[in-house]
Amino acid sequence: MKNLLSVSLIIIFSLGFFAACKKDKGVPPLLPASESMTIDFSNFTSLKKSFDMLNGQKGTENSNWEFSATVVVTWKLLTSVNLAVPIASFKQAAGQVPVFVSDKLWQWNYDFTLANVTYKARLTGLIGTSDVSWKMYITREGDGGFPEFLWFEGTSKTDGTSGQWIFNENPQSQAPILQIDWTKNGDTIESIKYTYVKNLDPFKNSFIEYGFTTSDLNAYFNIHYYTGIKFSDVNIEWNTTTKNGRVKSLDYLGDSLWHCWDSNKINITCI
Repeated sequence: MKNLLSVSLIIIFSLGFFAACKKDKGVPPLLPASESMTIDFSNFTSLKKSFDMLNGQKGTENSNWEFSATVVVTWKLLTSVNLAVPIASFKQAAGQVPVFVSDKLWQWNYDFTLANVTYKARLTGLIGTSDVSWKMYITREGDGGFPEFLWFEGTSKTDGTSGQWIFNENPQSQAPILQIDWTKNGDTIESIKYTYVKNLDPFKNSFIEYGFTTSDLNAYFNIHYYTGIKFSDVNIEWNTTTKNGRVKSLDYLGDSLWHCWDSNKINITCI
């Protein structure tokens, strides 16, 4: 009877121990939205194949919008190549099941395909007191492949309201090139700011900030960038539904006034 009691106690304590271990794992950290990495450039896809608007070709009937689009497209081209693979990798994480690694550390492992090329992704999330530290490692095998390297890392608040990403340039140049700061309001990304951080590059410290307001012109870009000669500032505001908007740039437009366009992108007098 005594032996039976001892065995029962061992079983009870063992079950309690394993239950406690399982409980200690907690829950995986909340993945930030993949939208925290991407600026929507769709309203400013330039109609021109060249950058004539930055080379003195003013006076056309849609020059206000066209100038805005040209500056914005510069940023789109600058970031699209370097961000394509890591952003694609992060988008796939949402559909994966993470594995508990150690105290407050979780890991996602999966393959993903982009442009018919298969990559391996390993994402880690370490839960801290008030934020989560993220690291994304990517590998490509076969021709043109590369060993695993840290493509980006960052932090996010545990409640998912804000965060920052730091992207390294590529497998050959594993140095920071872009910093992304983001905020979220409810289920909506409220602001995203790209800052170019590549050392020894004249474009360094240039940035584009994208966000939303409650005004009639409910979206904006605040841009500070190196033109090849000097740093210049451009402010753009537009309505995401009707597409009318306005732009301000002392260096290009010659004054500190707003210059407007209508829903057809045609220049109009600002009211």
